[in-house]
Amino acid sequence: MKLISWNVNGLRACEGKGFRDAFAQLDADFFCLQETKMQPDQLDISFPGYESYWNSAEKKGYSGTAIFTRHKPLNVTMGMGIDEHDHEGRIITLEMENFFLVTVYTPNSQDGLKRLDYRMRWEDDFLAFLKRLDAQKPVVVCGDLNVAHEEIDIKNPKNNRRNAGFTDEEREKFSHWLSQGFKDTFRTLYPDQVTYSWWSYRFQARQKNAGWRIDYFVVSDRLMPRVGDAKIHTDIMGSDHCPVELLLDC
Repeated sequence: MKLISWNVNGLRACEGKGFRDAFAQLDADFFCLQETKMQPDQLDISFPGYESYWNSAEKKGYSGTAIFTRHKPLNVTMGMGIDEHDHEGRIITLEMENFFLVTVYTPNSQDGLKRLDYRMRWEDDFLAFLKRLDAQKPVVVCGDLNVAHEEIDIKNPKNNRRNAGFTDEEREKFSHWLSQGFKDTFRTLYPDQVTYSWWSYRFQARQKNAGWRIDYFVVSDRLMPRVGDAKIHTDIMGSDHCPVELLLDC
């Protein structure tokens, strides 16, 4: 079973930059999107054999998530059930027979760390949400988590130490999450590999490979033996992020 996650940084824009070709090329069972920046009626996009589920932000042109799936879920929920967090279209959960699939677009702490306090509340509430799911069946979480966890996950760690996405606070929250029965699939399989999933549009960052690894598949510990591979498709364009992949025997 192949799962893809991609922050498309505006699906309408990405659709004009080869999204449909990438979708066909990747040929996934589940194709999860973040930062769709649209309402479902703003783009006529569907694929034979797939159902789609959308969680759009109340604010137009902002945030948003979607999942295209070949496998009909038992249940679909939006958000985490906490009003403070559920107006920006950041979470979709599919309940499948053997696992929960959660796609998430984690809030950015923003310039000057204006939203860091909120981000800390989000992190605590999101982990509690995942642990409730994990008590029922294993969990697969994918998305733009807006954190480069370790120094290996970012090109210039010293210069970015207090920037959003590489603060001590955000990194410690991710470490705590992983200590609670979850695995970062790519880093577990490839502990020393330097590969990024996001590059700024500024300063020719992608051409210079001055990137960050902030897009992840995280799974419940007990699912890790069923993980066949985790990949980062740095060759696929269309967004400032590239797709990430999980192969799962489930």
